[in-house]
Amino acid sequence: MPQRHEAARPTRPRLTPLPEAERDPRTRDLLAFAPHDPGDGIPNIFTTLVRHPDLYAQFLPFGGQLLISGRLPGDVRELLILRTAWNTGSRYEWGRHLPLARAEGVADADIDRIGEGPEAPGWTGLQRHLIRAADELNRDATVSEATWAGLAEHFDEAELIEIVMLVGQYHMVAFFLNATGVELEPGFDSAGFTEGPWTSH
Repeated sequence: MPQRHEAARPTRPRLTPLPEAERDPRTRDLLAFAPHDPGDGIPNIFTTLVRHPDLYAQFLPFGGQLLISGRLPGDVRELLILRTAWNTGSRYEWGRHLPLARAEGVADADIDRIGEGPEAPGWTGLQRHLIRAADELNRDATVSEATWAGLAEHFDEAELIEIVMLVGQYHMVAFFLNATGVELEPGFDSAGFTEGPWTSH
C-alpha cells in the first residue's frame, strides 16, 4: 500500500484570510462569486487565495468546472478527491469534502477504508480502479496500463481526461492549503483523517 509522506505542516497559517477591511472593490467582487457556507461565510481557501486576485480569477472557473459542472458522477469525484486529500495529507481538503462525499452517496464504510488503499476489502472493482488511479498519479505522475484499462471499461474518453485532471487539480489545491496553513472552518471536522497506517519518513 502506498505510504503517505508526512512532511512538517505549519503550526499556524502562513497566510491568513484577507480581512474584510482590506478588500478592495475587485476583491469583493471576486469573493461575491465564491461558494458561501451557511450563514454566508466565505471559506478560508477563497479568502486566502484571493490575495492573488489575478490567479484567483482564473482558478475559480476551472475548479467550478470540475466540482460543479464535471462529467463524472458525484460519488466518483468525491472518492478521488478524498483519496487525494489522504495522499497529500491535506486535512482542510479532507474536512471540506467529507460532507460533499456523503451528500453524493459515498458510504461511511467507504470513507472509513479510504486510508487503507485499493486492496482493502469491501471496494467494488470500479472503486479499486479509482483509488489505484489516485495513488498512481500521486506516486508516478501517470496511470498504469492495467488501471487505465480498468477505468476505460466504465468511462468514456472525456471522463478519463477528467479523472486525471481532477486528481491533478486537487493535488495543486492541497499544495496551496498545506504550504500556506489554511485552517479548517468551525463546523467542519476531519473525522477519520488521522486514522490508518500512515508512515512518516
